[in-house]
Amino acid sequence: MSKTADRRYLATKVPEITLMFWVLKLLTTGMGEAMSDFMGDHSVPIAAVVGISGTLLALRLQLGKRTYRAPYYWFVVMMIAVSGTMLADAIHDGASIPYPVTTTAFGLFTAAVFWRWYRTEGTLSIHTIDTRRRELYYWCAVFGTFALGTAAGDMTATTLNLGFFHSILLFSAIMLIPLIGWWRFNWNPIFAFWFAYIDTRPIGASFADWFSKPHNITGLNFTDGHTAGVALIVFVVLVTWTTLSGHGVQSHSAEADRDRGRNQGREAGHGHLVEPHLGPALAPDPE
Repeated sequence: MSKTADRRYLATKVPEITLMFWVLKLLTTGMGEAMSDFMGDHSVPIAAVVGISGTLLALRLQLGKRTYRAPYYWFVVMMIAVSGTMLADAIHDGASIPYPVTTTAFGLFTAAVFWRWYRTEGTLSIHTIDTRRRELYYWCAVFGTFALGTAAGDMTATTLNLGFFHSILLFSAIMLIPLIGWWRFNWNPIFAFWFAYIDTRPIGASFADWFSKPHNITGLNFTDGHTAGVALIVFVVLVTWTTLSGHGVQSHSAEADRDRGRNQGREAGHGHLVEPHLGPALAPDPE
């Protein structure tokens, strides 16, 4: 697809990074872990159908919108949490591939997505997810981070014999690295964001496993079904609130404007920046 053919959205298609963003992100990671395990324990074929078809449906709905809409966005995150967990578990359990190998493989996949994304677009900023291609890169990266986090969390809990609770403590301590780096040492905010985003997956998944799994594998035995059900109820309530309140909608970004100008300048081939053209491609959603 040429850059000129990649029509721009009205605004970035992802939410602002607030406390609620991280709460929902952690909630979806734990919910996805518990849902995947619950369905897989009852029927692997049904779990696979739900995971694949649900993810495709969610992406179709999300990509069909020209602006950020909380229910569609978080529906995709939830389904990727489920399908990412299923993929990581299927590769480990079905092919008997050790967690260190799957963790490394998913890490390389995620790194490759980031490399290609940056090489193509020149930025990994969530403030510039304003074209179809960038959004596709974004969701590929999200999928990679979920699968990577699932494998990493299971590796620390089982292969390294830390158990679920100590895995929570480990990954929570790791979370301090991007937090302190951004807050006190002026780290690049894009790097700090993706560092934290990746780490939230094993934190949430380890929490879910700690609550749901039997006592003999260091869990609290709340069961996968109950954990997934409670998490889903809380998730629906919070997403409903963000939708009705308008919380998380990103404001107009100067960074996005600069990036849009750079890209249009390259498209025009004149070697200088041109003003953004707000033409028919930015027509409002009909809804």
